[in-house]
Parts: sequence; structure tokens; C-alpha cells
Amino acid sequence: MSRRLDLAHMSESSLIPERQLLFSPALAATIGLEDAILLQHLNELFQHRKAENRHGYAWLSIERDWLLSTLPFWNAIDLHRISKSLADKGVILIGSPPLHEAEILLFAINESRAEGRTAAARSRAADSPASTPRSGTGLLSSHWSPSEDLLQLLALNHNLPRQFALDQLEDFIFYWRERGEISHAWENKFRQHVLSCWRRQQQDEAERFAAPKDEPITDCWQPSADALEIMLRTGVNRAFIDDAVPEFVLYWREREETVKTLNSKFINHIRRQWARYTSALSHDTEPRRIPSNWQPSEDVYDILRMSHIDADFAQQLLPEFIVYWKDSNLLHSSWNTKFLQHVKYKWAKGHQFTTSLDSSDAGQQRSHSTGSTRSRSLADDLADRSWAQ
Repeated sequence: MSRRLDLAHMSESSLIPERQLLFSPALAATIGLEDAILLQHLNELFQHRKAENRHGYAWLSIERDWLLSTLPFWNAIDLHRISKSLADKGVILIGSPPLHEAEILLFAINESRAEGRTAAARSRAADSPASTPRSGTGLLSSHWSPSEDLLQLLALNHNLPRQFALDQLEDFIFYWRERGEISHAWENKFRQHVLSCWRRQQQDEAERFAAPKDEPITDCWQPSADALEIMLRTGVNRAFIDDAVPEFVLYWREREETVKTLNSKFINHIRRQWARYTSALSHDTEPRRIPSNWQPSEDVYDILRMSHIDADFAQQLLPEFIVYWKDSNLLHSSWNTKFLQHVKYKWAKGHQFTTSLDSSDAGQQRSHSTGSTRSRSLADDLADRSWAQ
């Protein structure tokens, strides 16, 4: 019997020759397995070694060789990589050179000493037999809430806002209480639930601001509200925009191309067409009858002023000019030009220099005259361009 016990003891020692390493599965799922092992291994040292309090943090110095002996599955480079990962996550503070170059690791858990004692008390309470949930007692409470440690780890490791995690708590409790399931790992389930909601929100935001997909234009395509606002703000008529849509759609459908920026192309198309349209209105060359209320443009009066012709003189000639051309029922593309010619002719005729009738120069002038004005009609006068020669 004694020999059998010794053999059993030897067998047990050969399988487990040294003290086991312990780590939290929830912590490993949050920050990674290697990070969780090293973090809890370092945290246990505070129970056996004296720390130095500096600036509200408990700093501890540990030999690299001791770490390598207690964690033989890692080398110095591994220890540096994992400790740096913990520091980058904000879990620990490091006050020594890189561990693969230095012989000492000087570190502190990134929490004040008061917070550390509170966290340690919670940890001891959670590990005590009295607080361990028994079979059948793991139904989620309606007042359940995640621990502060979990909220901090979510923020450090996933840059997840604390308020976002708390906003998911109500749905989490309602879902699991409706299912009536029993679990001893509600913290881990809540972490998975929050991360799933966070990734879904990040994906929705990415899709909202993603570049538009290449899709063929359809018959029912319409410019966006932003595009309409831009065009209307630049003075384009809404009816003009609506009339241009079918032509634009037909053009891109016949090209059989997919376009990402249809709204931008439509805005540019409308701007070009609107510029041509307004220019055509200002410089219309289609012959028309003169309207009864026709008025010469300001450009006509500007030209007359440059020719030192009184504007009132031109206004006095306007009624006669309109009556004549309405009665003639003729079409012209530019009534401004016709009126300008008529006014200049009348002005030149009324302001000719008169000389003596028996002057030889006057005789020469009369002999070179193209003809008596009495024998010419109003149409001949209006068509006369001698003033421009």
C-alpha cells in the first residue's frame, strides 16, 4: 500500500512538476491569451514583493532572468513584445528600457493604489466560495451590471466608449432574461454582445461614408436633394432642370457605362446647358415682328451717348419707328440695330451744316448727292448705311 502511494505521488509530481499558472478566461478573451498570462503573473508579484509608491502608482522591479525561469516558454524578445503590448493597451506602465536589452523590468499596473485595492477586493470576493454561483443560480439578475474592469478593458483594447457599452445593457438583460438561460460568465457574454454591436455600428458608418458603388443609371433616376439645392442656388430654373433629366438619363443609358458621380455630372451638364440657354435668350437671331411695347436695350442708348446723340431725341423717334414697322409687317432678327440706324440717320439729317445756296462748294455737294431725300421713302432712309461709311 505504501509503495502504491509513493508511485502515485511520483506520478503526480512528474505530470505537474511545478506551480500552475492561472489566468482569467474573460481577460484572455478581451486582451489576448499571452497578455492575460503575463499580466496576471506580474500582478501576483505584488503579494510577495514590496512595491515602491511613486506618483500614486505602485512600481515593482523584477529581474528578466526570473521571468524567463518562471515563464520558460517565452524568450526575452517574447517578453518585450508582450509587455509592450500591455503598455500600448494602457494596462501597465513601464519605466525601464526594452526588456530584450535590459536585465530589469520596472512596471506598474495602470491604476492608482486605491483603485488597485478595490479591484483586488473584488477579485478576492469573486474567487471566494461564497460568491461562486452554484448550479441553478446563474440566472441573470434584472439589476446586473458589468464590472468596472470590463468597461476599462473594452475602452483600452477596442477604443469603445464607456457610454456605448452601458447603452447596450438594457437590451442585453432583456434578451437573456427572456431566454431564461443560466450562465456563470455573464461578463464574457456581455463583452461579446457589446463588441458585436460596436462592430455593427462601425460597419454602418463605414458604408454610409463609403464611395458610391458602380451602378447603371435607371429610367427613374433623379438628382439628389443636395444636387438640386446647388443648381437652384445658382439661379437655374426648376422646370429647366426637370426637362433636362430624361435627356441626361437616355445619354448615359445608351453609353452602357456605370458612373459613380452621376449627380456631379448632371450638375455640370445643367450648368453648361443653362449658360447656353440664357446666352441664346440675350442674343436671339430668329427674325420676329416688332412688339407694340418694344423698347430698345440699354446698349443702344450707350452707343448713342458715345456718338453724342441725345437720348431724348431717340425717345421721340420711337413711336414713329414702331408704327412704321408694325404696319410693314416685316420680320427682323435685331430691332435694336434697325432703331440705331434710324436714330443716327435722323440725327445726321437734322444737324447738317448749311452754307450759302450760291456757294460753289454747296453746288458741288448737291451735285455729289446721291439723290433728293424727298424722293426717298422711309424704308430707304432706314436702310441707308451711308452714315457708317
